[in-house]
This record gives sequence, C-alpha cells and structure tokens, in this order.
Amino acid sequence: MLDDARALRECLGSSAKLIMNDRADLCLAAAFDGLHVGQDDLSAESARSIIGASRWLGVSTHNSEQLADANKGSADYLAIGPVFETGSKANPDPVVGIEGVRRARGLTRKPMVAIGGITRANARAVLDAGADSVAVISDLLRDPRKSAEEFLRILR
Repeated sequence: MLDDARALRECLGSSAKLIMNDRADLCLAAAFDGLHVGQDDLSAESARSIIGASRWLGVSTHNSEQLADANKGSADYLAIGPVFETGSKANPDPVVGIEGVRRARGLTRKPMVAIGGITRANARAVLDAGADSVAVISDLLRDPRKSAEEFLRILR
C-alpha cells in the first residue's frame, strides 16, 4: 500500500490533493496532504497530533450527534452519510437522507462532504441540501471517464 501511495504521489506531484484513509502512518510516509478517519478509527485529536497542523484532517460522521461532536474538534472538514443506500460497505450505518444533510449543514460551518450512494442523478440534490462536495465510488466505476466528466459539470 505504501509503494502504491508513493507512486501516486510521485505521478500526481502537487497537481492533486491526496487524502489517505484511516492510516496516519501512511499519510506521513507517502507525503499525502491529509488524512480521513472514521468513527472506529484513530480519534481525530490523536490523528491531528500525528499528522500535524499543516495537513488536512477529515472525520466521517453518521448522524447529527457525531457531526456536532466532530465539529468541536480540529477536523478541517466533516463527512456525513450514508446519504443513500450504498453497496460499498458490508455493514453501512443507517441512511441519513437529504434531510440528514440539511440538519448536518445547520450544525457546522466547516466544509461538509456527503458520502454514500451518491450518483450523477442525485448529486445536485445533495449539494442543494448543503453539502459542499460529494464522495463517489460506484457511479464512477461503470464508465469512469464519462462519469467523471458529468460529475464535473454537475459540481460547477
């Protein structure tokens, strides 16, 4: 994983911001720009103490209480979800829906990423509900180039 991460960093240089999921050690070793942690990972404050103040830190949340708690910490951005049903997790948390995104937006001024079941068909509604950005997996896999181009049009 470290070799792949270093190769990605070398290939992209500074043209993209790279965020490592869950692994503070690999974030540092591969010179990534930030770290993202979930509710069952290293705590946000422990992660911050490892990666330092100059790297981005994101925290996944799955309900209003978790988001409000994460908002008090040093995270640079917060994720909320799953917004819709998702097939990328074996045991996903309960769906928060568009209303969950709206509630979350009211609890933080930090940048907010919506995740879980986001597609080209529903991304605009998620952004209109208050998300600053979306995280996408499955809808990019079907036809990556076409999907990415369409997402870029939606996100503008």
